[in-house]
Amino acid sequence: MNSDIKDAPSVIRNSQPPISDRPSLIPRRFLVVLATFSLSVLLYIDRTCISTAKETVTAELGLSKEQWSWILAAFAFGYALFQTPSGALVDKLGGRKVLTAVVFAWSLFTGLTAAAWNFVSMLAIRFLFGAGEAGAFPGMARVVYSWIPVQERGTVKGINFSGSRIGAALAMPIVATLIAWVGWKTAFQLLMLAGFVWAVVWWFWFRDQPAEQHGISDAERDYILRHRQESANVGALEPLRLSALLGSGNLWLMMGQYFSSNFTFFFSLTWLYPYVKGKYQLEAVAAGFYAMAPLLAGAAGNVFAGWLVDRLYRSGRPLLSRRVPAVIGFALAALGMVMSVEQQTAAGAVAWLSLAIFGADMTLSPSWSFCIDIGGAHAGAVSGTMNMAGNLGSAITALAFAYLPESSKGNEAFFYTAAALSGAAIVCWLLANPGRRINHA
Repeated sequence: MNSDIKDAPSVIRNSQPPISDRPSLIPRRFLVVLATFSLSVLLYIDRTCISTAKETVTAELGLSKEQWSWILAAFAFGYALFQTPSGALVDKLGGRKVLTAVVFAWSLFTGLTAAAWNFVSMLAIRFLFGAGEAGAFPGMARVVYSWIPVQERGTVKGINFSGSRIGAALAMPIVATLIAWVGWKTAFQLLMLAGFVWAVVWWFWFRDQPAEQHGISDAERDYILRHRQESANVGALEPLRLSALLGSGNLWLMMGQYFSSNFTFFFSLTWLYPYVKGKYQLEAVAAGFYAMAPLLAGAAGNVFAGWLVDRLYRSGRPLLSRRVPAVIGFALAALGMVMSVEQQTAAGAVAWLSLAIFGADMTLSPSWSFCIDIGGAHAGAVSGTMNMAGNLGSAITALAFAYLPESSKGNEAFFYTAAALSGAAIVCWLLANPGRRINHA
């Protein structure tokens, strides 16, 4: 029997004891989304601040461009390698425990980055920082599965991913200014404390199941349980066999296209700031504002794609709700990367790169919604495996920009490689089908 084929998701009623007869002033699932949005902002501020501190850190530690590329890649390798294990862990333990632990862990290593004394110590700390962050998005995927009705998931994923882009955008000028005021080491330590605060609040407030959440109304609880995919009861979860996971053609297609998406996007987190600063001879804060633009465009792309996913899904076209936003996004990403090479000014290059990142980020909401579709109760492991492949693309981006040959136009080979990968990703999406679920049996 083909392990990749199973009936489409079913919606069932889950019997739970009543929580409150009074309607909530603010639906509790909206507060959950606000919490995961804030987590995404913090996640990417912490992830991007190292790029903003490049000049200071490389000067202090005596690092070359190639060594810096390996430090950037070390994060991505740590992040990628721990995706599937952390996804499986969140499926078993739930988003409350795992997200508390991973936020505490990555915040600790954000602070410890300030203690690095040479290339090797920085390499190790950034690898562990990446490993600490690995459970964040798989954890949020599991929270979305338990708390968010199917027809709202595209928008919610778009909101969450827009938070990550807003966080990265804020990190460019704000962290640059903070570093100028207090130094890069103190800046990283302050970010560590912010993460500790989020983890404590999440632990005491959030519950994995809507029926266990304080203050939720009967109406909202029943609405969530009627319209989410399947029963997400906490209990003995049947293990997902590795053969079922790796035997899914759908998952391999998702891994391939997400590799391509991250290859384009990770440039904006790592090399974009020093690229525009160096090529166009900009001051630090000015370069930060230029580097903000593609990330803000990415936030807009996430929100737009999330809306489009839900709009198409509600119109009775579940396949197109995943495929159309992703195909449009990759087409825009390819166009933007190619055209940016031809620009003579920072404004022109950043405008085309903003289009590219807008397009690349249009692919995220359909990608994660697709993994929830085919993974069901194992959404954490499935989405984590896709994210693992994507972040291998991130690691290669960090290295490729430093090592690919340059022409008279600069890093031309890098931008054309990114465009070609976006073209290949379109093919992946034309072959993928969210109705073919992974068989857990």
